[in-house]
Amino acid sequence: MYLANSDTLLPPRKTVTAPVCFHCGAACIGDKVRVDDHVFCCQGCKLVYELLEENGLCNYYTLQSHPGLSQIKPIRNDKYSFLDDESICNRLYQFTNGDKTIVSLYIPSIHCSSCMWLLEHLNRMDPGVSESRVNFTTKEVSIHFSRKKTTFRNLVELLTTIGYEPYISLDDVSVKKAKPYNKKKIIKLGVAGFCFGNIMMMSFPEYLGGKLGIESQYMHLFRYLNLLLSLPVFFYSASEFYKTAWGGLKQKTLNIDAPIVLALIITFSRSIYEILGNTGPGYLDSMSGIVFFMLAGRVLQDRTYQSLSFTRDYKSYFPIAVTVQTPTGNETRQLGDLKENDTVILHHEEIVPADSIVLNDNALIDYSFVTGEEEPVPVLKGDMVYAGGRQIGEELIIHVVKPIAGSYLTSLWNHYAFRKNKAEDNKKGSTIQLLSKYFTAVLFSLAALTAAYWWLHDPSKIITSVSAMLIVACPCALLLAATFTNSNILRIFGLNGLYLRDATVIEQMTKANHIVFDKTGTVTDGTNSHIIVSGYQLNDAEKILVFSVVRQSNHPISKTLTAWLGQTTALPLTSWQEIPGKGIEAFYGGMLLQVGSAEFVGIDRNEKATVYIRLGRNICNIHMRSALRSAIPFLIGTLKKFYSLSLLSGDNANQKSQMQQVFGNGSNLMFEQKPVDKLNYINGLQAKGEKVIMIGDGLNDAGALQQSNVGITLAADVNNFTPACDAILKAENVSLLQALLDLSKWCRIIINISFVISIFYNCAGLYFAMTGAMRPVLAAILMPCSTLSIVILSSGLSNLIAWRKGLAIRTHE
Repeated sequence: MYLANSDTLLPPRKTVTAPVCFHCGAACIGDKVRVDDHVFCCQGCKLVYELLEENGLCNYYTLQSHPGLSQIKPIRNDKYSFLDDESICNRLYQFTNGDKTIVSLYIPSIHCSSCMWLLEHLNRMDPGVSESRVNFTTKEVSIHFSRKKTTFRNLVELLTTIGYEPYISLDDVSVKKAKPYNKKKIIKLGVAGFCFGNIMMMSFPEYLGGKLGIESQYMHLFRYLNLLLSLPVFFYSASEFYKTAWGGLKQKTLNIDAPIVLALIITFSRSIYEILGNTGPGYLDSMSGIVFFMLAGRVLQDRTYQSLSFTRDYKSYFPIAVTVQTPTGNETRQLGDLKENDTVILHHEEIVPADSIVLNDNALIDYSFVTGEEEPVPVLKGDMVYAGGRQIGEELIIHVVKPIAGSYLTSLWNHYAFRKNKAEDNKKGSTIQLLSKYFTAVLFSLAALTAAYWWLHDPSKIITSVSAMLIVACPCALLLAATFTNSNILRIFGLNGLYLRDATVIEQMTKANHIVFDKTGTVTDGTNSHIIVSGYQLNDAEKILVFSVVRQSNHPISKTLTAWLGQTTALPLTSWQEIPGKGIEAFYGGMLLQVGSAEFVGIDRNEKATVYIRLGRNICNIHMRSALRSAIPFLIGTLKKFYSLSLLSGDNANQKSQMQQVFGNGSNLMFEQKPVDKLNYINGLQAKGEKVIMIGDGLNDAGALQQSNVGITLAADVNNFTPACDAILKAENVSLLQALLDLSKWCRIIINISFVISIFYNCAGLYFAMTGAMRPVLAAILMPCSTLSIVILSSGLSNLIAWRKGLAIRTHE
């Protein structure tokens, strides 16, 4: 087998089984990087192993095989130099007294028990660390350290060296509001549960009508104890409902809490009257039960996905500080202090911090997360680069013309769509809020009719009948139907990789009739490239030679080429050199081989290829296109039976024919769409009365996600950066989207069924109350039966339907 235009004989191509890296489990190219009997894929993995072995931490590998991350990159010496600035560090510290310091760092790469074990033994690698604790759910590590023994920068560099690089962004030093969740609601729930259980226990003599043989004086004692236990429930635990009901009244609206509060007040007042007047035991068990079950449902919803962020903006994407070139040398400057005319130095994979002009030679800027353009854009000296682009290649020097506050990306966040409060808007139009208005009006009307009837026939029964009506007809069963059904649906969604901001999103999903998809990173998979070859076609022998050249590089394009060519026996090269930002140059014998940009291989950029390969006089053009996600064709085929579909892409129309085959002729496909174009397209659909779900993944989709009725972000890791949205869907679970949308529609049906059952209980209770025949024992039976049947029905039906749809309903499925 010979090379084209050469007499060089190559050995036949043969596939080999690559050894596995002891640290990360990645396939190794050869076995030259090793320690003792352990083989590693790169020097980075080998370095981590040696560091752990030196500190007696090799148990890291016994808890789980190959727990590390693949291809650990060496740290640039000045990458974390901004952490030498105390003003920056002080804004990241949770606590410091000048020496003892606590800091919490978000580490996206935490994924297993080995990670937790290693990170909780940092003190054995850095004696300045006194304690470190990992929150696996939020992927955060809290570190206690002494600033006299170590520095914050040393800690971050140590974490990065062992493969657990923290994600530190501008958002981390921005002023943040406290999370709305607090412990007071849990305490209120605990108090209500304790009192409810004891009141129920001491009410059994009343339920059984004295058949237990308990003396009457003890029965009176139990009544007064129940009254005492009800005080913290009424005045403390139920304060949640008083606040929301009063807030609604101040806005001249009746929310669902208003009739609940009225029922609580009347129940408590009548119970006091009966107990002090020695005419009955009252309804304290029912009152405390209402408060306990209502609080339980609300706490469950409040705690759902509290570790996820649905409100991120560009600050979560930008770095804290950048390197600025000054007459006295380079200095680290916070992003907020960056000014017009500053000169900034960017390194490989760093973010362009502001709209700027390029000062040095050509470079590549990846705008995929900002505009959706899949191919990196080549820029020359004097060209404009925009905030949010990612620098690829060698050092880039830029001249700032607009600070971050005036950049194109920031202007997107000033759009009116980002000033909307979607959560509040959804609540105002929800079925529950509309129902509460009619429920209250009907209840008061019936109470007035009952009072009028007994005024004419037996005035002594007016107070008894009307108060019993308001107690029995409390809308708690109606509200519990929605609360527990939504909570269980949220749980099932979470088990299947869909995390919703709150329960109001479910109702919006049921109303949707149009789904809009982003292309890059949503319909296509950026981690799985489809390669198209044009120009000169490589034969098998030449592919071996190209493999031998690109396998030694850690550049993403080189890795993609290596995977495409397949594992084989590498050839011994005469020389090999990688030039950052340009490409790789190597010699095999006397033959020159180059892999890189058009300028690097010495040709005009006559077609927009991702990378060019020069083999002697022959030029091979390699086009890398993100492949469709495997589940997309079937998913789109199913969705278009029930929804109108659109595709919006910031990329060019190279894949239009492929997308047309997937989406069909009835769908609208639009390319080269700027972020504001996507937002305006969604707005146009809504102006026609359509309810829109937008599915995207990048900053360029943020406006459309916010404008849509439901914005769903597709994320490979739900804890990593995602733009502001209503829901986050794991990329690996995108095939379940149709089933999840179907389940959201069933949610409304289940709630309606539960409403019918709760109305049946209310009607039965109202009959006895209006006729004056309501007794405490009957109220004690009706109200718990209503509540329990609603909970069991909503949970059972939603689980059954989810199971029929092929969704997981338990954590082990």
